[in-house]
Amino acid sequence: MTEKQYMKNLSVPEGRIDVVLDTDAFNEIDDQFAISYMLRSKEKLDVRAIYAAPFFNDLSSGPADGMEKSYKEIFHILDLAGEKVDAYRGSDRYLPDENTPVISPAAEDLVRRSADYSPERPLYVVAIGAITNVASALLMADHVKENTVVVWLGGNAHTFPHNGEFNMYQDVAAAKVVMGCGVPFVQLPCAGVVSAFTVSKPELEYWLVGKNPLADYLAKNTIRSADGYAAGKPWTRVIWDVTAIAWLLNDGDRFMMSRIVDAPVPTYDSTYRFIPDSHPMRYVFYIERDVLMEDLIKKLTS
Repeated sequence: MTEKQYMKNLSVPEGRIDVVLDTDAFNEIDDQFAISYMLRSKEKLDVRAIYAAPFFNDLSSGPADGMEKSYKEIFHILDLAGEKVDAYRGSDRYLPDENTPVISPAAEDLVRRSADYSPERPLYVVAIGAITNVASALLMADHVKENTVVVWLGGNAHTFPHNGEFNMYQDVAAAKVVMGCGVPFVQLPCAGVVSAFTVSKPELEYWLVGKNPLADYLAKNTIRSADGYAAGKPWTRVIWDVTAIAWLLNDGDRFMMSRIVDAPVPTYDSTYRFIPDSHPMRYVFYIERDVLMEDLIKKLTS
C-alpha cells in the first residue's frame, strides 16, 4: 500500500462501503444500539457480516460463554430489526500470546472475505469488544492488513492516567497485535472521549419507548439495567459502541473530531508506550453528543 493510500484509508470513507462488525453483544446494553444503528444506516453501509466476540464478567462464566451469549444476542437484534445478515461465532478464548491466532469461524471468515478487497477498496472492520477475532485474522493472513481498515472502540484517552479499559484489558496481546502491525487503524478511546456519549432515562422514555419493537427493546433494556443499580436516583448510561459506527458516517466531522497521531503500544501494566515516529493512526478526541444522538434517534424510530 502506498503512503498516500494509507493516509486516505485513515480518513472518513467516501461513498458506500462494506463493513463487518465484531461485537460482544451480550456484555452490556450499548452493543445492541450499535448493531441497530449500523443496520439502519443503509444510505452508506453495506453490512456483510457480524462476528461474536468473547467477554468475561458477571454476565458470563468465561470468554467462551460470553461469546456464545453474544452470538445469540446478535440474532435477537436482527430479528427485532427484521434484517438478515451472516453471523459467525468468534474466539472461545483470548490470544495466548502476540504470535498465536485463535482459529474461529469469525477469524476464518474475515480472512476469506478480506481477500476480495484491496487497499483502494478496503473492507471496514468495526470492533466494539475485545479485539481477539480481528487480531487472529491479522496473524493468519498478510492480506488482511492490506485490505482492511480497523475501527476499534477500546482503550482510554492517551492522556488518561491508566488504560485499564474493559475491551483493552481483556486481551492486551490482541490490542498489541492490531495497534502494532500497521493496519490502517482508527481508535475511539473510552474514558476521556466516548464517555461523553450518554443517554438518560427521560430521553429513552420520550424518544424510543413504544416507537417500534426494536426501539422499545433498546430503551427498556437500558432502563432495566440502570434501574438495577440506580433505582430512585438520576442516572445516565454511556452507549459507547454507537460512536464506532458513527465514525464511518462522520462526513464533514459532523459527529466527532479526530487527528492523526503516532500509534502507541498498549502495555501489560495498563498504560501506553509512546514511540516517536511510529506508524500513523487516526485518534478520535471529541464527540458531538447531541448531533449524533439526534441521528441515532431518527434512524431507530424511522
